[in-house]
Parts: sequence; C-alpha cells; structure tokens
Amino acid sequence: MSFEIVSLETIQEIAHQYGYWAVFLGITLENAGIPLPGETITLVGGFLAGSGELDYWFVLGWAIAGAILGDNCGYWVGRWRGWPFLLAIGKLFRVQEAKLTEVKSQFSRNAAKAVFLGRFVALLRIFAGPLAGIARMPYWKFLLCNAAGAATWASVMVSLSFFVGQVVPLEQLVSGVAKFAIIALILVVGWVVIPIWWESRQADNL
Repeated sequence: MSFEIVSLETIQEIAHQYGYWAVFLGITLENAGIPLPGETITLVGGFLAGSGELDYWFVLGWAIAGAILGDNCGYWVGRWRGWPFLLAIGKLFRVQEAKLTEVKSQFSRNAAKAVFLGRFVALLRIFAGPLAGIARMPYWKFLLCNAAGAATWASVMVSLSFFVGQVVPLEQLVSGVAKFAIIALILVVGWVVIPIWWESRQADNL
C-alpha cells in the first residue's frame, strides 16, 4: 500500500542509494507490522532491475527473504502480546470483547488463506502476521503459508515491474497496483463483516 507521506521520488532515491538493502529492509519492516510502503519499494526494485541498475534475481531473493522475515516477526509479536493490545484498542473504541472474539474465530478459520493471499490486500499484508499470532495459528502451518505467499507475491510484484515497467510509467504502475490492493481490501472487509452483521441481526430478531 502506498502512503503519501513517503513520495515515490523519495523511495526511488532510497532504492538508488541503498539498492537491495532498501528492498529487504522496506519489506521486512512493513510485514513486521510497520506501515511502510513495502509494495512500492518492491515495484521500484523490479523497475530498477528492468532498467539494468539492479539484478532481477537478487531483487526477487531479497524481497522474498524480507517478506518471510517480517511476517515471522509480526507473528511472534501477535502471539506474545497481540490479544491484550487488541482488547485495549477495543475498549478505546467501545468494541465488545465478544465481537473481537468472534472476529478472531473468523480469522482462525481462514488463517491459511489470509496469510497466503493477504499480501495482495492493502493493510492485510501488514497485519496478517500479527493476526495469525493472535489467532494462535500453528507455527509450522504459518511458516509454510508465509513462505509460499511471500514467494508468490514477490514474484508477481518484481516480475510485473521488471517487464511492464518498460512500457508503462512507474507512477501509473504503482497507482494501479495500489488500487487493486484497496479493492481487494474492500472485498475482504465485506466478506468478514457482512456475515457477522447478518448473524447479529438474525439474533436480535429472535
């Protein structure tokens, strides 16, 4: 997900200066739960590889490594302290613990899909790891889904900017990917919230 507080020009300057380290650290921190524009950094890395400034396979390798490491950090933070923190946030916004427990159960039932596919969804890429930890997803299962999702996501992003970036302006490419991620987020939120709302309405009518 792209953030206006970090311009594309700034990200390009950082990538030019630090190369593979910028790709690795940007994605690691984003997947650990820090809202940095890791997706944009990955696209910029692939674009620079397409222009010959970086090596495609090194960009891809560092992107995968950063995504795996970052999500692992997020998972353990969520597993150790995530639930008490979530309850505190819930009290702040007057969300009942029962509702949070219901959302937690919903995520647990779909944790594997969320970890694997969540990388293509705005915000979920940042919070999938911590949420998996909060939901107590078995670590071996998380690790498998995390690695598979990281490899798939990084391959798509790096390859997209490597090839398409040669014929489409980078700004347009980043904007298009961000819009896709936001649409995916809206669909996911609807998929989670609507059933809960419907069940709650049905219960009130009884």
